[in-house]
Amino acid sequence: MTYTQFKELIRAELQRNPCGMTWKELQKNLALPYPRPCPEWTKALEKEIGLVREKRRGREFIWNIGNCHV
Repeated sequence: MTYTQFKELIRAELQRNPCGMTWKELQKNLALPYPRPCPEWTKALEKEIGLVREKRRGREFIWNIGNCHV
């Protein structure tokens, strides 16, 4: 999987789930082959698609792109 493919998958999934998801949820829903997110790709997502990771569910970070209107 290329970074561009990864980015588009993450963007689309987070747009469908505007209040965010954990890495484990993203990994399962998208059948991602990675046990952990790549730090370099994560930083690039922050710059390119506005990814925000907030610690909210226990020890897990919630990934979102700022669309939550709850």
